[in-house]
Amino acid sequence: MEETLITEGKYKYLEIGEGTPIIILHGLLGGLSNFNGVVDHFPSLGYKVLVPELPIYTMPLLKTNVKSFAKFLEGFIKHKELKKVILLGNSLGGHIGLLHTKLNPNVVKALVITGSSGLYESAMGDGYPKRGDYEFIKKKAQDVFYDPEVATPEIIDEVFATLNDRIKLVKTLAIAKSAIRHNMSKDLPHMLTPTCIIWGKNDAVTPPNVASEFHELLPDSDLFWIEKCGHAPMMEHPKEFNTILEAWLKARNF
Repeated sequence: MEETLITEGKYKYLEIGEGTPIIILHGLLGGLSNFNGVVDHFPSLGYKVLVPELPIYTMPLLKTNVKSFAKFLEGFIKHKELKKVILLGNSLGGHIGLLHTKLNPNVVKALVITGSSGLYESAMGDGYPKRGDYEFIKKKAQDVFYDPEVATPEIIDEVFATLNDRIKLVKTLAIAKSAIRHNMSKDLPHMLTPTCIIWGKNDAVTPPNVASEFHELLPDSDLFWIEKCGHAPMMEHPKEFNTILEAWLKARNF
């Protein structure tokens, strides 16, 4: 996927297809490739899929927070001259999508969140990452999934490299604290954007009760469960994730 990234000024992104724009927002330690299943599926159905690389490790430390990333997303949408978009976010990406939707409700026609932070104060996982402790980081990476085998050596190595970089580690912790501080429980009841909530029934990072709370608080939301699934349903069960999302978009006429 690296080879197909478009670079325009401060924006690096993937763009495939034509039609209604779906903007994918990756998580804190999740790469763009986590959404390969979505990227492969939806362009043929009449959607333009865009995956911007979020500036998680390139923002100045003081701006390494959820609000800055939401502003970055706002800038990207203006840069691409998009009008009505569908936002799809996992984990931190869901949180960024929620905040952007709150700040720019007229731009977002629909929101899709999966394993999103924004409500649960341990949404980034408990326990501080230990630099240099490969087994600890391997266990953390495996805990993200119901099936630990989904955490391939490549995924574990990538997370290990990120957390072994002192500056990236500091920024990772800054983002985690920002996500905890930026609780959206009071905002959600006022957000009328249609929202599709797709959640792993075995999510250990943002447990199922978090999804139920999102569903209760968001006035126009639908909640779908995926069995035997952890924190990243679009990776662990890509076909089922796509089937649910495609059916929801059709039902809502998006």
